[in-house]
Amino acid sequence: MAVNKCIKYLLFFFNLLFWLSGCLILAVGIYLKVSKDANKLTSGYLPGADLMIAIGVIIMVLGFFGCCGAIRENRCLLLLFFISLLLIFILLLAAGILGAIGEKKVDDWVKEQMNKLSPLSSQPTDVQAEVEQLQQQLKCCGLLNGPSDWNPVPSSCRCNGTASNCGTNGYYSTPCANQVISVLKSNMLVVLGIAFAIAVLLIFGMVFSMILYCQIGRKEGAISPGRA
Repeated sequence: MAVNKCIKYLLFFFNLLFWLSGCLILAVGIYLKVSKDANKLTSGYLPGADLMIAIGVIIMVLGFFGCCGAIRENRCLLLLFFISLLLIFILLLAAGILGAIGEKKVDDWVKEQMNKLSPLSSQPTDVQAEVEQLQQQLKCCGLLNGPSDWNPVPSSCRCNGTASNCGTNGYYSTPCANQVISVLKSNMLVVLGIAFAIAVLLIFGMVFSMILYCQIGRKEGAISPGRA
């Protein structure tokens, strides 16, 4: 029985895209790692660049195995590829469930981390500078209680009348903890969407690799008696 060429090249094309996506994730992770514009405060709350680099490398390696296994019709590589995709799918599913369960705990966790920096007036100069940078980026003031977290209130808290959260005193009324929580929840929705798309791709990859694996096995089984 001959191997279905359509399945073979579909799997090769899938793994080529998989490998390219790994390159992209790796490049973004390296960029974030060397970028000097990142805020030290928010970097502790957002996914790390090291994790993105690790994911990118893993995807590149798996894509390479899948490409080689498909084009060379190597059952060992195809089986390794299938098992790896299955493990990633299970981990992705578990992470999605844990993320959905833990979403309600984001508020308390962020506020707990922010509370460690109170009072702001007693923090080192570099920490205060990071907070002021955060205030300018997110259009907020203070960490948990608004302008009252500062003494005196810095100029980075000032707002114009067109801002929706501009208080009567001319300062942003929204604490930065609220803004960080909002950003985190928005990012979680994006991550869950990407994870769902990757899960669908993983299912297709597992199906194609197993079909090709079985076809190669039947082909080798049909050839062996003739050689004997």
